Amino acid sequence: MAMKSVIGGGLAAIALSLAGASAAPGARALDPLFGPGTQETRAALLIVDGKVVEKRYGPGYSDANRFISWSMAKSVTAVLVGELVADGKLQLDAPVPFAEWHKPGDPRAAITLRQMLNMASGLSHTEVGDPIDASDTNHNLFVEGTGNMAARALAKPLEARPGAKFEYSSMTSLLLAELVTRQLTPSRNPIVRANAYLAFAQARLFGPAGIKSAVLEFDGAGTQIGGSILHMSLDDWGRFGKVLLDGQGEAKAPIISPEWLAFMRTPSQRDGGYGGQIWLNRPRPPGSDAALFPGQGPASLTSAIGHLGQYVIASPAQHMVLVRLGKTNDPDLGPVRAALARVVTQIPVQKSP
Repeated sequence: MAMKSVIGGGLAAIALSLAGASAAPGARALDPLFGPGTQETRAALLIVDGKVVEKRYGPGYSDANRFISWSMAKSVTAVLVGELVADGKLQLDAPVPFAEWHKPGDPRAAITLRQMLNMASGLSHTEVGDPIDASDTNHNLFVEGTGNMAARALAKPLEARPGAKFEYSSMTSLLLAELVTRQLTPSRNPIVRANAYLAFAQARLFGPAGIKSAVLEFDGAGTQIGGSILHMSLDDWGRFGKVLLDGQGEAKAPIISPEWLAFMRTPSQRDGGYGGQIWLNRPRPPGSDAALFPGQGPASLTSAIGHLGQYVIASPAQHMVLVRLGKTNDPDLGPVRAALARVVTQIPVQKSP
């Protein structure tokens, strides 16, 4: 089936610098993402040096669509947490100020913000249960937890010493969004809470980044579902990639401090393939599922990654942002990762990270 495609003038220059790299004369940079085994890629965008090299949609999709983040929301939440750290309202290595965890004798009082951002809180959160209905995430998002997701996540006990092990958890990211909200307003009114979060996100991230399409979802208590659900257009996911690339928005508007961006990119102690709510193009511990493609493309490359094959890749060494949005079952993502690697390795490294 035909694909809608927009190719910028930058593609010719890249093709010249990579003479012989394409499989056929005139082959487009995003072709691997629409090839066999990568179904269903719905939208893709490649930006190099701030210029759109190619933008393409699958059948039925266009600029009119917003695309769900799934777990790419975690990286958006991390940016907002970083803004509060920059403001001095939160500290990276201080205990997380949830009153529920600071009662006498509660070992959860030792959990630090860094540990939560690195997915090493030690909390008993089950991301994917066996059977599937044993998943805390599914119960919170879709069953009985929707009225107050943070309350359920906060009530969980420790299953490991804080910082002792990596355990990916959407509920941990939801708690980070709750933490942001509590720094913005003491209100328990869901509408007040949601509006405070929206205003902060607009002022500190979406506005400076030039993002206009963002739609955030909240639970019944007014907590943003910061581990799983927000929606943006393809172009705006590209703009978020620019933020992850250099910490800046439109017209070089500063958003993330260099120190916070460096933290997000730093391998966590318990999983070298994960940083501060973002995936890294580095090896993971033995037995872990692949997230990206270490050994192909720069080690400094990072990516927000979401369920069913959502990727916003930022590679500072290549001055590149690559977005892939679609619906591919998670066990079948191997060909998608391979296709992403093929696109990435077309782009020359421009400087050391």
